[in-house]
Amino acid sequence: MNNLVNIDGPVIKFITKLVYSVWLNILWFICCIPIITIGPSTTALFYCCQKLVNDEDNYITKQFFHSFRQEFKQSAILGVIFTVVGIAIGIDGYALYHLHNKSSFWTLVSAVFIVAALVYIVILSWIFPLLARYENTILNSLKNAVILAIRFVICTVVMLIVYFVMLLIIVRFFTPAIIFGMGTCAFINSFLLKNVFIMCEHKEEQNEELSEEQNEE
Repeated sequence: MNNLVNIDGPVIKFITKLVYSVWLNILWFICCIPIITIGPSTTALFYCCQKLVNDEDNYITKQFFHSFRQEFKQSAILGVIFTVVGIAIGIDGYALYHLHNKSSFWTLVSAVFIVAALVYIVILSWIFPLLARYENTILNSLKNAVILAIRFVICTVVMLIVYFVMLLIIVRFFTPAIIFGMGTCAFINSFLLKNVFIMCEHKEEQNEELSEEQNEE
């Protein structure tokens, strides 16, 4: 029991990281205010959260702004794209809700809308963690987000549940929980993504070794 609550124990370490995630949530929120910086801010948030789960949490504020600057261009472009698409989906959803009737046409339109919204949410849940972890083109990042979301569907579902539960708590039960918000969600989901990324990187290393062996032969 003493080992759990001492300064180097797992409980204190977890609480410390949770406090860091709250601070990162504040940084993320402030840096999202110009709207165009939502992408870089979210990428920086996941960059730092991945550092947290890997016990590389020194100078967390410095790491946040390092990633913010380094990944600004790609992240800003994707942030603007996803913001515009998200607004369009929101407007379409609002219109469908108020214009909905029981005709087969509206049922088909609603089904298409739901599928499009789900695809949007799923890709959004993967794209910024990938940008935080790997250097890649925008198109390849989007492609990898789709592939990983399908391949690790259970991880995808759990991540979405984390976001949904946090949103539900803030909106319906305890609004001050917004202080945890996106920062804590990113922290929790980074634990899930850690093993996924390790598996992918290990597989990539095996493929490279196999390719080298074949070239030598």
